[in-house]
Amino acid sequence: MTGPIVKTERLTKRFGNTLALDGVAIEIAAGEFFALLGPSGCGKTTLLRTVAGLAQPDSGSVWIDGRQMDGVAANRRPTNMVFQNYAIFPHLDVAKNVGFGLRRLRLGKTEQDRRVGDALNMVDLDGFQAREVRTLSGGQRQRVALARALVLKPKVLLLDEPMSALDRQLRIQMQGELRNLQRAVGITFVLVTHDQQEALSLSNRVAVMFDGAIAQIGDPQEIYRMPVSRRVAEFIGAMNFLNARLLSEDRQKLRLDVQGFGQVSVPKSAKGDAAFSARLAVGVRPETLALHKGGNRMPEPCVQGQVSDVEFLGEKIAYKIGLANGAGSISASLSSSDPSAGLTVGTPVAVILNPEAVRLFPN
Repeated sequence: MTGPIVKTERLTKRFGNTLALDGVAIEIAAGEFFALLGPSGCGKTTLLRTVAGLAQPDSGSVWIDGRQMDGVAANRRPTNMVFQNYAIFPHLDVAKNVGFGLRRLRLGKTEQDRRVGDALNMVDLDGFQAREVRTLSGGQRQRVALARALVLKPKVLLLDEPMSALDRQLRIQMQGELRNLQRAVGITFVLVTHDQQEALSLSNRVAVMFDGAIAQIGDPQEIYRMPVSRRVAEFIGAMNFLNARLLSEDRQKLRLDVQGFGQVSVPKSAKGDAAFSARLAVGVRPETLALHKGGNRMPEPCVQGQVSDVEFLGEKIAYKIGLANGAGSISASLSSSDPSAGLTVGTPVAVILNPEAVRLFPN
């Protein structure tokens, strides 16, 4: 087929007075790993269930593989779903759990056993057919749920926060396995998650949702580096916001008066498509700031300050810097291996801004 494998058109859905979906329109390509990211209650699971046919929209349409799904039951759609709690049957062994959906296909036992074995092999559970589900670990149960979804060879696999019940270390391990599995089977995965790291590390594209609507769709780097709104920027990672005033502009640069840093010229692309007046906010990711221990001749734009807090986070160290002249404070982070990372509370530092790495928002 040509065109998207999943398409929604102006989907709306209400639960009482709550607008769960507000005119949602998305397109997902075949073979894509697509993430729906947002806080709890933003509508992402409702959107996933609507695509699956487990919820019906009040208006709008879902298209899958070029076919409109209005009136098509969930078990007749070319999708399968892995639920947050896995929804596997505790009274059945692994093979019967994985093969449960095959029963309606009326396959012979040999073919059914082959397909169950193939699905378990995909998720590294070969030989687990006779194991009782209650004896499995959380990660193994998740693999059973994935195998049960994959055994029916869906065109789209829908995943509703499938790793939320796992501890951090196992979650990281399973994220890598899920990414490798998607590449191996080559089908479209649509993942619902509230975990920014999970969405950014796993997916080809991310849709950020708030209040039942799509705020931004883009690849992970675009979402992180070029958020279209302050709300997206605040939700995706950490960001400093500095008050600023627009002094002048030309075809390529904007000249700003930035809180603490004084006059700064930034690329016009930092503005994106946002419309704003002379007063705005400059968004700065902590890792884009450079820190130097004092010195009279520092590259501009910079501001003097003093370390007020240090937090060791393993691969990086986070600093809170109190800025000189009452300009407030700013967060910065350095790699633990950076020679400049040995700063302690009370150390005088110069904070250097990278104008190429800022993002501007209406204030």
